Amino acid sequence: MLSEAVSKRLVGGVKAMVAVAAVVGAQFSWAAQPLKVGYSDWPGWVAWQVAIDKGWFKQAGVDVKFEWFDYSASMEAFAAGKIDGVTMTNGDALVTGATGARSVMIMLTDYSNGNDMIIGKPGIKSLKDLKGKKVAVEFGLVEHLLLLNGLKKAGLKDKDVTLVNAKTNEMPQVLASGDVAAVGAWQPIAGQAIKGLPGSRPLYTSADEPGLIYDVLAVSPTSLAARKADWQKVVGVWDKVVSYITDPKTQPDAVKIMAARVGVAPEAYTQFLKGTKLLSLKDGKAIMVKGEGFKSLHGSTKIADDFNVANEVYKKAQPIDGYIDASLTNAAAK
Repeated sequence: MLSEAVSKRLVGGVKAMVAVAAVVGAQFSWAAQPLKVGYSDWPGWVAWQVAIDKGWFKQAGVDVKFEWFDYSASMEAFAAGKIDGVTMTNGDALVTGATGARSVMIMLTDYSNGNDMIIGKPGIKSLKDLKGKKVAVEFGLVEHLLLLNGLKKAGLKDKDVTLVNAKTNEMPQVLASGDVAAVGAWQPIAGQAIKGLPGSRPLYTSADEPGLIYDVLAVSPTSLAARKADWQKVVGVWDKVVSYITDPKTQPDAVKIMAARVGVAPEAYTQFLKGTKLLSLKDGKAIMVKGEGFKSLHGSTKIADDFNVANEVYKKAQPIDGYIDASLTNAAAK
């Protein structure tokens, strides 16, 4: 369970003066420290490694330290106040916020464009073939939402399948066991599942519903308020990163850098990139305009919130507007 932040207010006379002095002193100390950002193994977040290795943050005049984590550990570190910002999905920003660690999404890095998938065992050719059968997903995570979205498109309801709860990293073994007709997983685990059971195939992927899973840089509201100019500089580096990765002339070097960060061959990492739609700041600006449905970050996040409440990930609906601040993206977008 993520820790819950508790704040206390000092009031009256000398106590108020002491509190103000303490806050001012803390801000000066904080300003002297580098911004700390947790990032993990997803192509849209590993992309930051290019800027790190190339020294682009120093060129931009911002002192920022990116710290490498397993994904869940990065959110736990953010919740514990050990880092100022974290890369995560828009749905998970709500989960961490609902359990006490509120964040503000200041920019989009990408959306999943095929790396998240529902994989059927041999003989299962479409989602419709899953009717009356067992499907393994990790309850409450994005593959669960992906499955429900796909079933709806296929004219089925969640009650038309029997859901089995399993850990995402165990899905290759779960699929190979033959006990279920399909599993939900993301790359590289999805690829391992397909390779481990010849004849298995993707039935539905995040490429079939762009915007269902947005990936973002989310930061502490306190850090954003105190150091907005520094966060603006961080955001301003992003287009340089996207250009370097997508330009055919520089992509081989970019892929080499990213592959080295996660310890895989560049050839394999190129395949992961294909399932990730990197977003320029201009793209992000358009998506951050308030709207309904998956084409809007607000709309997609509202759908994730409804899903989270319905599946008891948390109890109360979250105030979506408070989780999104488009001002930095809008200022940096060309």
